[in-house]
Amino acid sequence: MRKIFVMIAAVACASAASVAAEIATTSPGGVMTVGFDIDTLGRPTYNVLLNGTEFILPSPLGLVTDYGDFTQGMALQGASAPEEVRIAYELPNIKKSRVEKAMTRRVFTLAKDSVPVLDVEFMVADNDAGFRYNIRPHADVRSARVLREASAFRVPEESTTFMCPQSKPMGGFARTSPSYETPYVCDGDVGANGWGEGYTFPCLFRTPSGWLLLSETGVDGSYCGSRLLGGDSTLYTIGFPQPGEMNGLGSVAPGISLPARTPWRTITAGATLAPVVETTVATDLVEPVSAREHPFVPGKGTWSWIMKMDQGTTFDVQKQYIDFAAEMGYSSVLIDALWDTQIGRDGIARLARYGKDKGVALYLWYNSNGRWNDAPQGPRGFMDSARARRSEMDWMRSLGVRGIKVDFFGGDKQEMMQLYEDILRDAADYGLQVIFHGCTLPRGWERMFPAYASSEAVLASENMHFGQGACDAEAFNACMHPFVRNAVGSMDFGGSALNSYYNADNTPGRGSRRVTSDVFALATSVLFQSAVQHFALAPNNLTDAPAWAIGFMKEVPSAWDDIRFIDGYPGSYVVIARRCGTTWYVAGVNAGPDPRTLTLDLSGIIGPRAAVRMYSDDQSLHGGVRDARTDRRGCLKVTIPVGGGMVAVAPSHNETI
Repeated sequence: MRKIFVMIAAVACASAASVAAEIATTSPGGVMTVGFDIDTLGRPTYNVLLNGTEFILPSPLGLVTDYGDFTQGMALQGASAPEEVRIAYELPNIKKSRVEKAMTRRVFTLAKDSVPVLDVEFMVADNDAGFRYNIRPHADVRSARVLREASAFRVPEESTTFMCPQSKPMGGFARTSPSYETPYVCDGDVGANGWGEGYTFPCLFRTPSGWLLLSETGVDGSYCGSRLLGGDSTLYTIGFPQPGEMNGLGSVAPGISLPARTPWRTITAGATLAPVVETTVATDLVEPVSAREHPFVPGKGTWSWIMKMDQGTTFDVQKQYIDFAAEMGYSSVLIDALWDTQIGRDGIARLARYGKDKGVALYLWYNSNGRWNDAPQGPRGFMDSARARRSEMDWMRSLGVRGIKVDFFGGDKQEMMQLYEDILRDAADYGLQVIFHGCTLPRGWERMFPAYASSEAVLASENMHFGQGACDAEAFNACMHPFVRNAVGSMDFGGSALNSYYNADNTPGRGSRRVTSDVFALATSVLFQSAVQHFALAPNNLTDAPAWAIGFMKEVPSAWDDIRFIDGYPGSYVVIARRCGTTWYVAGVNAGPDPRTLTLDLSGIIGPRAAVRMYSDDQSLHGGVRDARTDRRGCLKVTIPVGGGMVAVAPSHNETI
């Protein structure tokens, strides 16, 4: 495989005299074209076309640093010849276990006052593109700050948006925001700016010609995480973190050591939603920071906190959940906050030994620190100190603990991104897997960091415990996640509840009430991708949930080999298919307002007249399982009631998978 990261100095550049004013870089399949230009004021721009139709109109490029403004007065010194790059890799924890893709790489060298200062690097596939900056050494400057990026995306007029507003810092529970936990606005107007602070990545647009997903990847401790700022008609720009994040600690402007590379800005475009749902661009454009020394262990698990809350973090309850996990055939139990005081280290050691005898490993919860949130839950003071963190991880390794869940991060500043990286690097040394909560969006981390398992970065299942409004919005949100949040990275949602009520005993009249069906719960176990899944199931479900539902939750995979978009519209309904081995799971849910009857074309995955095990609901949301078949064209007709779901399970008709 040819490496996509090569030294810019090795790129053969044409002279400026031989470079046309507008230069097009086209994907190997000829589907997507990225144009590059510099206007008369020396301002670099780019645009993106799909099959000749403009999805991103001419938009600014460039950086402003503390030693120079590289957004204007620039000259094109040279452009590399288009280079086809073949990307191939295998990962156990993304939506496809094996990825093969061809991309066209091209680098444009920009000069200021005749001195080359910046390279703009593009990678272009048939439905995906990415660009980043390679910042060259400048005179005697070797350390610098990037004050802002001019990078922007001008979308076509009459586009609509599907995005999450960025929250202000140091708000919410125990001053823990922002944590990518704001509600989606569906089919919003372009030109807005969220709640005044822009939008969290990823951001989805419906254009007059199709769909456009914008995000970023390759962020680590060498840069900050970014957001998307609106408010200027159809132009959306890259925004750095807010000054108040991390309790005001740290810098908004990332510090760099020259030469430096910025993260990738990613663009996915399609006439349909299939390229958006199926994209792997977040992991295509990055490479591992280190070799994988310990095997990644995907799997399913149980989790008491979602139903029993803090008071359930006791030895006896966790022992009960280990028994429950063993009964379900699950491989782990997540022990949530306050285990340090309510169970103790000796108790955790006993639980680890008990779980090992039953084939069930532990994940342990940690607070990220105490400097940028007021969250009282412990353990505190371990994850933000290298010495304490590594000592703690050594203790966990001695017990056979499988992983950690680290919560309550403080924003997207470079210092916080360095903490994420430090935790992941140390966890890899000790053979631990890492789930992040109250956190930022993962940005290619599945491929970059061997210890990375999943991230929350979404309004997850806990909100349904806290309020009926979240339960009422469950179907709407489930019809958003496959198109936006989960399209670019693993999502630890902690859902698929089979309790009717969010309380410890599944008792009517206490707490919030689930308004979706049991089949809906099964469907979301397929729709939401995370190789490590801790479901919101409870031991009482062994007796109070339908046997067919428990049977499905025992068998459903958590790691997948392939994905296909079947049908849907964000916020309304969704049907996607995931393959594990030779078996396809086709799952769908409906947010209404009316029952939806669909004829699903499964000819490309299951084939005609194929036997299907079908889970479905009646109009009263009473579910069941039955045998069905696709028709002679390979289609399957289904009706999904509002708040209901469907899952079809069948072997692939393709014997050469």
